[in-house]
Amino acid sequence: MSALEPRDDAVAHEQAGDQAADRAADRAVHRAADRAADGVGAGAPAVRETVLSRSYRALSIGIVSVIVLIAFEATAVGTAMPVAARELDGLSLYAFAFSGYFTTSLFGMVLAGQWSDRRGPLGALTCGIAAFGAGLLLSGTAGAMWLFIAGRAVQGLGGGLVIVALYVVVGRAYPEPLRPSIMAAFAAGWVVPSVVGPLAAGAVTEHLGWRWVFTGIPVLVVVPLALALPQIRRRASGPVDGHGDPADGKTSFGRRRLRLALGISVGAGLLQYAAQDLRPLSLLPGVAGAALLVPAVLGLLPRGTYRAARGLPSVVLLRGLAAGSFIAAESFVPLMLVTQRGLAPTLAGLSLAAGGATWALGSWVQARPRMEPHRERLMTLGMVLVASAIAAAPSVLIDGVPAWTVAVAWGFGCFGMGLVISSTSVLLLQLSAPEEAGANSAALQISDGLSNALLLAAGGAAFASLGGGTVSHTDSQSAGAHPAAFAAVFLPMACVALLGTWVTTRLRQR
Repeated sequence: MSALEPRDDAVAHEQAGDQAADRAADRAVHRAADRAADGVGAGAPAVRETVLSRSYRALSIGIVSVIVLIAFEATAVGTAMPVAARELDGLSLYAFAFSGYFTTSLFGMVLAGQWSDRRGPLGALTCGIAAFGAGLLLSGTAGAMWLFIAGRAVQGLGGGLVIVALYVVVGRAYPEPLRPSIMAAFAAGWVVPSVVGPLAAGAVTEHLGWRWVFTGIPVLVVVPLALALPQIRRRASGPVDGHGDPADGKTSFGRRRLRLALGISVGAGLLQYAAQDLRPLSLLPGVAGAALLVPAVLGLLPRGTYRAARGLPSVVLLRGLAAGSFIAAESFVPLMLVTQRGLAPTLAGLSLAAGGATWALGSWVQARPRMEPHRERLMTLGMVLVASAIAAAPSVLIDGVPAWTVAVAWGFGCFGMGLVISSTSVLLLQLSAPEEAGANSAALQISDGLSNALLLAAGGAAFASLGGGTVSHTDSQSAGAHPAAFAAVFLPMACVALLGTWVTTRLRQR
């Protein structure tokens, strides 16, 4: 049974002991095979394995390198986006450039979960990387804003495939004690890109043009893929034993899940369009989007997610509240600094640079073995920091507040995100049977991506309704004319993050 099917929580709880025993047996077999491959005899003294031990080194370096390149793209694109939107005369569609990515990634996530559970994560990962690169090239060569957004949509499909496939790789290839460390390594992979990415993207945007930010990344992913794919093929390829037979009745359910995923993507896209148009006729696509979205979400997320049921549903819900509120707010930080405070794109990007290091620090903290008994308290602290950072960011709309205030606040917020995001990934894999890792990882990422899309749409609607689409730092009369448009984005997102602090109290079964 997939975790995305409706299930009774009590039955799932009774099955947890048997599933844990099965996973322990699987890990013992994998460790024995790894010792044999490394030439370690049965009588050799036990050595504590790490993610950089001989048996895991190539895989760890390869998949973390993929994360590094994705991080470079994310930080670079955020810095170049305001310039691209102005040049393509699409400032009023600014939110679509981000939410279009998240919308198509929703379908990619479900597809990757289904693909990975039935055939292993290798195919989903390679196809996702190819789509990701193709989307970058399409956006980088676009001559109109809608074509630019289409490229972001293709890129989002690839990103959805990649992120779920990587989670399945972690769940299959690494024993449970090493998973917090590899998740921390994923977060650490954002450090250098977060510092160098905005600087490099700002310099390239100012001197060569924003298009080079998009077209220069795809070729770099070849080397890490060549390093990681043989290890993924050896450790994580193929279906889980006993769960790959298409005649077992799961094929029809898998097709139903893909239809629901398509409903989520189309529904989210229609809601975003309605939120950006703000005309009476926009109610029609808005209602149609909601009609598609609501049943699809209820069918794909664990039962009880919307009411924060204890255990897995609350883990999935928390991921959406944390990621959606933070990313939606962060998407408007460079635009706010460029248009309201007159900063150059490079300096605006630097406001987010320190966040990569503090995010990695937070993830490192949660990975310490001594912190495991305090994981829920750490996540509560993390959500408080996230809410505080989002609420503090619009203070720079006041001329007397230094622009670097955003950098300081965002550093603390990213530390909180490091505590929360890595911990939700660890808890999800702890609560998942091996044959459900793909479906549950897809549910986690759907919550993440859907909240990003919907909260970006809501923030974009509030931003546009208050005249945000007309701001321009080149126009001295309009440069500070619409501070309320930015406040209408940040303050509601802070409230969403505060809701997440309550959900952190419901992550474990009583």
